[in-house]
Amino acid sequence: MTDTLTRFTVSLPTSLLASVDQEMVERGYSSRSEFVRDLIRDRLARRTWDEGVDEVFGTLTILYDHHVPGLAEKIMEAQHTHLVNVLCTTHVHVSHDDCLEAIILRGRPDEIENMVLTIGGMKGVRSAHLSPAVP
Repeated sequence: MTDTLTRFTVSLPTSLLASVDQEMVERGYSSRSEFVRDLIRDRLARRTWDEGVDEVFGTLTILYDHHVPGLAEKIMEAQHTHLVNVLCTTHVHVSHDDCLEAIILRGRPDEIENMVLTIGGMKGVRSAHLSPAVP
């Protein structure tokens, strides 16, 4: 089922529009409309996530130093002990020192966020970024 498109007008200061256009081009969007649609979808997904719905999905992307003793085991243990369904993980060796993992999750928003905080706070984890997704 395809929704019909409705045109509406948005007024922006020239400097803000220039920033929007620059971001749109840098991210490879073909039009302002598609860029704005994605911004709105992201905002609505975040709102639904924040409202505490029963089940959401997300991707946790972590970059970590695999030379830190026991870190890989701690990351795996966190995946086993939190009340979150880990649907899939992908592990990539980025450099001699760094590994990147993408972990696809399903569960309650608060449970997923607790797992993200646990993993993100571990010594040797350089970054932990959650991309929420709401069906």
